[in-house]
Amino acid sequence: MPDKILTVDNISKNFGGVKALSGVSTEIERGTIHSIIGPNGSGKTTLINVITGFYKPESGAILFNGEHMEGLKPHIIARKGIGRTFQNLRLFDSMTAEENIIVAMEKDMKETLWGAFVNSPSIRNIEKSAKEKAHIILKRLEIEDFADRPVAMLPYGTRRLIEIGRALGLNPEILILDEPVAGMNPAESENLMRIIKLLVEEQKITTILIEHDMKVVMNYSDEITVINNGKLIARGVPKDIQSNPVVIQAYLGTGRAGSQGIKEETDASIKN
Repeated sequence: MPDKILTVDNISKNFGGVKALSGVSTEIERGTIHSIIGPNGSGKTTLINVITGFYKPESGAILFNGEHMEGLKPHIIARKGIGRTFQNLRLFDSMTAEENIIVAMEKDMKETLWGAFVNSPSIRNIEKSAKEKAHIILKRLEIEDFADRPVAMLPYGTRRLIEIGRALGLNPEILILDEPVAGMNPAESENLMRIIKLLVEEQKITTILIEHDMKVVMNYSDEITVINNGKLIARGVPKDIQSNPVVIQAYLGTGRAGSQGIKEETDASIKN
């Protein structure tokens, strides 16, 4: 029996009179890479914002390990084990790579104000533990050599990995990546996805991708959910999605701007 870690059940979300999501349902299996795709404006990011608590749905349920998440605040959901990155980098440029990751560990760094003021042994132990954990994360992402360098000085691909490291600082069971390879060249994209696949295989971190790069989606996804106009139009393995006429029509109907035509992109990815 498949092990479902996340269930999206009949989710709807309105903005004024606009239906951003209408009865969307899908399931994410534990220990997999699951992509959520669709043309620009289809509702992908809205769905992720509902899952992570940034938006409250009008109806439906979000179940994480069988527990209802809908209506909870984003920081509560993050602490329960759902981490995420955003389309735009949200790093502290003046801090080092290591410091950026340590900042994300605040839930593990609770101490009294007095203890911090007098630099108590417990504070020193907490700081030591945080630095060790940050080093492990940086090593896991293969960027430990950049630990002490200010983020502003680092290449874009490395900065993307640091943002993923911040999400990993919360020990997530689910890692949601919003357009992780956007702005990367093919070599950078391949390297990032190789590392993500290792996280899934070795650390058992379920990963959800919101991605426009169809070659990445088709080559790395275990399963794909497709949304268009706020509605679910397909769900299945890459081979089935890339030949689904409803999915192809949804993409071709928008032209090639932004996401590009799914048929051409997926055909190319299979040939490669």
